[in-house]
Amino acid sequence: MPDTKKYIENLSGAGKCIGVLTSGGDAQGMNAAVRAVVRMGIYVGAKVYFIHEGYQGMVDGGDNIKEASWESVSSMLQVGGTVIGSARCKDFRTHEGRLHAALNLVQRGITNLCVIGGDGSLTGANLFREEWSGLLDELVQSGQISEDAAQTHSALHIVGMVGSIDNDFCGTDMTIGTDSALHRIIEVVDAIMTTAQSHQRTFVLEVMGRHCGYLALVSALACGADWVLIPERPPKDGWEEQMCQKLSESRLRGSRLNIIIVAEGATDRHGNPISSHQVKDLVVSRLGFDTRVTILGHVQRGGTPSAFDRILASRMGVEAVLALLEASPGTPACVVSLCGNQAVRVPLMECVQMTQEVQKAMDEKRFEEAVKLRGRSFENNLNTYKLLSHRKIDTELPHSSFNVAVLNVGAPAAGMNAAVRSAVRVGITEGHTMFAVSDGFEGFYKGQIKEIKWGDVGGWTGQGGSLLGTKRTLPAKHVDKIAEQMRIHNINALLVIGGFEAYLGLMELQAARSKHAELCVPMVMVPATVSNNIPGSDLSIGADTAINAITDTCDRIKQSASGTKRRVFIIETMGGYCGYLATVGGLAAGADAAYIYEEPFDIRDLQSNVEHLTEKMKTSIQRGLVLRNENSNENYTTDFIYQLYSEEGKGVFDCRKNVLGHMQQGGAPSPFDRNFGTKIAAKAMQWISKKLKEFYRDGRVFANTEDSACLLGMRRRALLFQPVVQLKDETDFVHRIPKEQWWLRLRPLMKILAKYKTSYDVSDSGQLEHIVRLRAKDSSAI
Repeated sequence: MPDTKKYIENLSGAGKCIGVLTSGGDAQGMNAAVRAVVRMGIYVGAKVYFIHEGYQGMVDGGDNIKEASWESVSSMLQVGGTVIGSARCKDFRTHEGRLHAALNLVQRGITNLCVIGGDGSLTGANLFREEWSGLLDELVQSGQISEDAAQTHSALHIVGMVGSIDNDFCGTDMTIGTDSALHRIIEVVDAIMTTAQSHQRTFVLEVMGRHCGYLALVSALACGADWVLIPERPPKDGWEEQMCQKLSESRLRGSRLNIIIVAEGATDRHGNPISSHQVKDLVVSRLGFDTRVTILGHVQRGGTPSAFDRILASRMGVEAVLALLEASPGTPACVVSLCGNQAVRVPLMECVQMTQEVQKAMDEKRFEEAVKLRGRSFENNLNTYKLLSHRKIDTELPHSSFNVAVLNVGAPAAGMNAAVRSAVRVGITEGHTMFAVSDGFEGFYKGQIKEIKWGDVGGWTGQGGSLLGTKRTLPAKHVDKIAEQMRIHNINALLVIGGFEAYLGLMELQAARSKHAELCVPMVMVPATVSNNIPGSDLSIGADTAINAITDTCDRIKQSASGTKRRVFIIETMGGYCGYLATVGGLAAGADAAYIYEEPFDIRDLQSNVEHLTEKMKTSIQRGLVLRNENSNENYTTDFIYQLYSEEGKGVFDCRKNVLGHMQQGGAPSPFDRNFGTKIAAKAMQWISKKLKEFYRDGRVFANTEDSACLLGMRRRALLFQPVVQLKDETDFVHRIPKEQWWLRLRPLMKILAKYKTSYDVSDSGQLEHIVRLRAKDSSAI
C-alpha cells in the first residue's frame, strides 16, 4: 500500500515570499505567532518579510517592509503586545491605499500574506485578495509594474490568525491573547479579594468586552463571583432586586466579601447600558454595603503572554505557513483555528459571517440564539456558572436522600479545590448530602469523613494545593475498613479527584466489589495531576498551572543571562516518566532541546545538541535553554548532562543548572485550571446523580457494572466517561503513563523552531473544515 502520509520535508517554500503583519488591537501572543511564521517560513526555504505598523506599513512601504532573519525574532516569545507594531489604518480602506499596498508587495515579490488580527483586519485582507487582479491591471496600465510582473504575481494567498483578547471570533475555541487576558484579570481579582475580605467590601470589576462577554463570564466562573453582567445575556427585568437579595444572602451566610463582574458592553433587556458605577450606586443605595469600583482597562491587554497563548500562537504560526505553501490560486482565504487540541483551517469569510450573526442576534434581542451561536463552550460556561452561583432555598431543592463522598488522592495539583467546590455545590443543588474525606484513602479508612455544606467551600476556587488534604496511599490493603466506613456513613457514590494513584485506587475498589457489596456504588474519577499522565484524558487539572510556573521561571533564567555572554541553562522538570511538562514547557519557553523518556536519546544526540548550541553561539543569540524530564534516563542524569555540556562547551559557552522541584506543584491555579476543574467536576456530579437514579433498586443503590466505575477525561474536545477497566490496555503501569500521548506530535514543532532539521508529519493539515460542521460535532464539548 502506498504511503499516503504527508511530511514537511516534501514541502518547499523556495522562491516564495511571505509577508507577516499584526493589525488592529494588540494581544499577548502575537509575537509568538510572528516568530513561528518567520522561523517556519525560513525553515522551508521561503523569504519572510515583516510588515511594520499593520496595513499602514503596507500602504506606506519603504522601511516598513523588511526582510526578517532567524535571529531577528529571538527573545520575542515572552514579550507582550506586538514588536512589529500595529495601527488602525484609514488609508487601507480606500481603493487608492490598497493600490499603493499592492505595488509595495509586488515590488518585493510578496504574494503570501499572514495576517494576525481581529475580524476587521481579516475582512480587509479578504477584500484585498478579491481585488488583487484588478489592482495589478491598474498598476500595469499606469506603467508602475510590467505585464510579466503582473503574471508572476497573479494570485495573492491569505491566511489569518485571530489575535483578540475578547475571544469574540466564531470558528476557533480560543483566540490568541484570551488566556493571557484572563491571567491579568484573575491576578487582580485574587489581589482584590484579600483587601475586600479585610474590610467586608463589595467590589464591582469592569472587564473588557464591548460585544462579547467571554472574559467576564470565564473570570466570574474562575473566581466564584456573586453576579456577572454580559452583553449576550442581559438580566431579566427586576434584576436589581434579585442581585441585591443574592448579595445580602451571601453576607448572612458569613461571606465577608462580594464580587460583581461587569463586561464593558453589558446592557439590560431594553438595550440600555449598565455601567459599573451604576451597579455600585445600586448596591450602596439599596444595601448600604461599602462598595468600590475597579476598571481594569488596558491592563488586560498587557503583560507577558501565558504559556497557553505562546503554544497556541506557535502552533497556529506553523500551520499558517503550511497553509500558504499548499494554497493554489483558487484556495479561499482561511483562518487557522483551534478545535480541541487540533489546529484546523476554516474559511475566513464563513467565520466572519458567523461572528456578525452573533452581533445581529444581540441587536435583534434574540439572546438565547446569540449564546448558542457563540459556540458550545460559551454555552457550557454560562450553564455551569448558573448552576454554581445561585443557591436555591432548601425548600426548593429536590431531596434525594443520597450521600456522596468527595476525596483527593495523590500529590496536590492546583485546581483541585475548584473541582471540590464545584462538586459540593452541584451535589447540594441536585439534592444530595455531600461528605468530604480528608487525606485521601488513608483518611477514608481511618474514618476522617464529615458532611460538607455550601458555605464551607466558599472562596476555594483560587486556592492552590488541596484543602481536603491528599495522600498517595492506595486502598487495596484497607478495603475492609473502607467498606465499613462506607456502611457507617451510608455512602452511595464516590467522586475521586487525583492523579495516577486515584486511577489505580478506582481499579482496586472496583476489583474488591465482589467481596464488599458496600463498594457497589457509582464511582467516578476526575484527573488532577501536574504530570498529565492519566490514560483516557488529554489534560489533567494542575498541568496548565505547572506549565506556567516552568515558563515563568525559564523566562527569568533566560533574562539572568542577558548581561553575560554565551551561557546554556540545563533545567530539570517534574513529571515522573511523562515528558509533557518538559515538552510543552520547552515549546512555551523557546527551549533548544527537551529530553524525555518517551523519546529515547543516546550520547550521539547529546553530542549533536552541544554542536548545535556551539553554532548558535556564533550568531547574535548567545544563550541556550535545555529542559530535562526528571526520569528521562537513569544514567544521563541532570548532573551528567550538565557536566557533559560544560566539558564540551569549554571556551564556547558556560553552563548552569536548575532543578525546578516543587514550585511546579504550588501556586494559585491558573484561570484554565480553575475553569477546567469547575466544569469537569460539575459534569462528574451530574453523571453521579444520573447513575444513582439508574442503580436505585428496592430501597438501596447497587451498581456492579463496568460502566459504573469511570474516569471522566477530555479527549480531543469532548468530555467522555470511560470505564476504568477498559483503560487498562492503554496504560503502561510500570512507568505510569498512557501508551499513546497526543502531545508527542508537538515535539517536531519545538525542534523546527529551534532550527533542527526534523521529520514532521503534516498529514492532518490541509483539510478545510466548515464552521457548521465544527459546531455540529462538539456535542459534549467543554
